[in-house]
Amino acid sequence: SSTEKTTHFGFQTVTESKKADKVAEVFSSVASSYDRMNDVMSAGIHRLWKDHFVRSLNPGRRPGGSPMNILDVAGGTGDIAFRILDHATKINHDTQTRVTCADINADMLREGERRSLVDTSYGGTDRISFIVQNAETLDAIPNNSVDLYTISFGVRNVTNIPTALKSAHRVLKPGGVFACLEFSKVRPAILDAIYQRYSFSVIPMMGQLVAGDRDSYQYLVESIKMFPSQEEFAKMVEEAGFMLPGKGFEELTFGVASIWKGVKSL
Repeated sequence: SSTEKTTHFGFQTVTESKKADKVAEVFSSVASSYDRMNDVMSAGIHRLWKDHFVRSLNPGRRPGGSPMNILDVAGGTGDIAFRILDHATKINHDTQTRVTCADINADMLREGERRSLVDTSYGGTDRISFIVQNAETLDAIPNNSVDLYTISFGVRNVTNIPTALKSAHRVLKPGGVFACLEFSKVRPAILDAIYQRYSFSVIPMMGQLVAGDRDSYQYLVESIKMFPSQEEFAKMVEEAGFMLPGKGFEELTFGVASIWKGVKSL
């Protein structure tokens, strides 16, 4: 309808329903080369960020506690899920904590499922499952059922971020933790100027060379630029009902990426 709400797709303004379709196209086109894409976007540092993200959450059963039920949203390729299960198993000696990978994109989930069978011992076990879900509704996930909700480099692609944050709050158990890893605002300004130049000239060109796909990479750098500042996003997390530990975020590599956390009150 002519009254449909609009949102941004990179620098373009599109209707909300159109954004979901266009984001789906981007991720279907990059599904098989997604890790390579993240390597290009972050000069390989995304692997270190993800390791740090998972370590900071210390997933797994605590002494005397129960195994955790973890939901990784926009986690199609299993990147975070595999790290979570490795940490729970090797560090916390917990072989029962399980992760549900939820993603709106079936192509990404297929890639994650393939990798779980080829690259890990978790594929085909009850420790990991893959499910098509929209982050805004999470309609297959019951209220108060999740111990830890993670979303890594996914939230900026969601059409309505406050709605997705509300859904995160709904599915978490009281005392449950929301944790988000995402590209953010680089500081100080001089570094940001260098980073912007790299983003807008080098990354799309690399996308063309690495994946034969300039447009998807162009969207991704634009979507980073449009994402709220660290403080603004922390405020959105708080407005969704979460308690923030401290200021609510931790910057990585001069703010190229940040980790935000929130706790659902008891």
